[in-house]
Amino acid sequence: MDEAPSPRSRFALRTLTRTRALVLGALGACLVVLVLLFQWNWLRGPIERIVTWQTGRSFEIAGDLDVDLGRVTTFRADTLSVGNAPWSKVPVMAAADRVELSVEIWPLLFKRETRITDIRLTKPHLRLETGPDRKGNWVFGDRDGESRIVYRALWIDDGRLLFLDPARRTDVDVRLASTPGATPADSPPVDIEGKGRWSGNRFTLAGQVASPLALRETDKPYRIDLRATAGATRAHARGTLLDPFRLRDFDLKLMLAGQNLEDLFPLIGVATPPTPPYRLDGRFTRDGNTWNYDGFTGVVGDSDLGGSASVTVGRDRPLLKANLASKRLDFDDLAGFVGAPPQTGGSEAANAQQRAEAAALAADARMLPDTPYNLAKLRAMDADVRWKAHRINAPGLPLDDMDAHLLLEGGLLRLEPLNFGVAQGDIRSQIRMDARSSPIRTQARIAARGLDLGELFPRAELTKSAIGRIGGDISLTGTGNSIAAILGSSSGDVGIGMGRGQISNLLMELAGLDIAEALKFLVTKDRTVPVRCAFGDFTVKGGVMQARALAFDTTDTLIVGKGQISLKDETLDLELRPRPKDRSILALRSPLVVGGTFKDPSFRPDFKRLGLRGATALALGSIAPPAALLATIEVGPGEDSGCGGQYAK
Repeated sequence: MDEAPSPRSRFALRTLTRTRALVLGALGACLVVLVLLFQWNWLRGPIERIVTWQTGRSFEIAGDLDVDLGRVTTFRADTLSVGNAPWSKVPVMAAADRVELSVEIWPLLFKRETRITDIRLTKPHLRLETGPDRKGNWVFGDRDGESRIVYRALWIDDGRLLFLDPARRTDVDVRLASTPGATPADSPPVDIEGKGRWSGNRFTLAGQVASPLALRETDKPYRIDLRATAGATRAHARGTLLDPFRLRDFDLKLMLAGQNLEDLFPLIGVATPPTPPYRLDGRFTRDGNTWNYDGFTGVVGDSDLGGSASVTVGRDRPLLKANLASKRLDFDDLAGFVGAPPQTGGSEAANAQQRAEAAALAADARMLPDTPYNLAKLRAMDADVRWKAHRINAPGLPLDDMDAHLLLEGGLLRLEPLNFGVAQGDIRSQIRMDARSSPIRTQARIAARGLDLGELFPRAELTKSAIGRIGGDISLTGTGNSIAAILGSSSGDVGIGMGRGQISNLLMELAGLDIAEALKFLVTKDRTVPVRCAFGDFTVKGGVMQARALAFDTTDTLIVGKGQISLKDETLDLELRPRPKDRSILALRSPLVVGGTFKDPSFRPDFKRLGLRGATALALGSIAPPAALLATIEVGPGEDSGCGGQYAK
């Protein structure tokens, strides 16, 4: 049986109880006082030191700090700033008027994991830039291991983002503002609007991108929908990127439009000849150092254009590879390749500069384009481009299709081949332009085969019933930085001819100036007359084509000629002597002089030399086509290819 506590023991127990009560009461009172008097600003220093340790950058809260306690605790801080990388000239990388962070407490206490459910930024200012070693200031130290900070949502109110890459002469300055996402749980996308320079060229930018929080997830797609303009060039990119700051990988639909494809050269380093206004849309991706533009379709001028192209960088010069196709090619859209503007009349597509150039060209007495090629562009990149046009629209020209293969390497440009289907035949060319030094040295080899005479002049009433096949060869070399200069200095050979066929008798009577016969055919039905052969054989030296042999022989009329054509001065000086084979008393048999210029030719009889037959007779013995030219034309059945009729005997 236990003994009852002594009076002394009971007193000690009561004393201890009172002491505990007093201590607990004091602690409670102190806690109440602490709660009542506690200032959250007292935690600014510890928080600044923790963030500095975590990031390796200075961190300052210059305004008030406040906290709403709960299962999800919200921290509010005013006037914050984060220091920049040591190499930057600007000490502050990021700043904001106010930052609100909502953090889940239990994962923080028991899992040591920081879950930030919501971030709200008021007037944030973020400066992203690359350093001398191409390292971005957004790389915080070299801390290893997986981050234990989880971000879920970000809201930006009146933000500003700067991106600077001095090595690439690029700077971007955009305003940002969050917009509600598809669902409340989504981190809201951001509307952006800004401007800047890309590779030194000014541009503007507008559109929408995914939350900036997604920029940290370099292995997950980052969605964008942006429109940009640089001068007259417009682009619309929509799709996804991986690791956007390094453009490691992306899959975008990219629309490009502008007044001239040539404007892309300073923007992306791809050199093209001048073009009319264009609009293209295709899939834009990257594979290592190769940027691909696949499956694009669109228009350039009045021509449709589609295909795939790629640009490979990371070599001495960018390499452009392309496989292009046009279902319908408007021929004048190729004018930029020779330094001329496209046609500008009616509904023809052209930009303002090209309209001005076309007006100046129309007022110029000369016709050959004298716009110099840009040697820097020809040397700036390499290219391997194939272009096929299935149908060509060329009013006045019987062009059917085109097959071109352009190769460019270090300023050496080759067109191997440049082929056109023409009047049921073809013209095949190989052109070599060496722009590795100035002036450009050019070689051209052109072969025409099987061109139908009647289709060569589709608008000429007198040739509609013509039958015959034309062929020939052109071999020229020249130096100069424009088409006019190249042809004006050229040397080589030009030969063209036709074998057996037929032509309008009225045309031949007019050429022979047999007035009686011509009048008869004008008032009655014209008929055709057989052609035995026709040819022109020229030697070219210093831009002047000198006729070695020139003849046109039918059963009605023989025409022989002499003279020259100046590619340098763009002038004509040919004398054609018709010899009608009938005996009309009104046949004037006067020499015909082809003169004037390429742009304004003249065709007139020389009555002063009326009836002079001696020169004609001297030429009759040498009017057979040269052997080299004879091999290019279809002489038809039979052995008679000598031409000249009874006058050649």
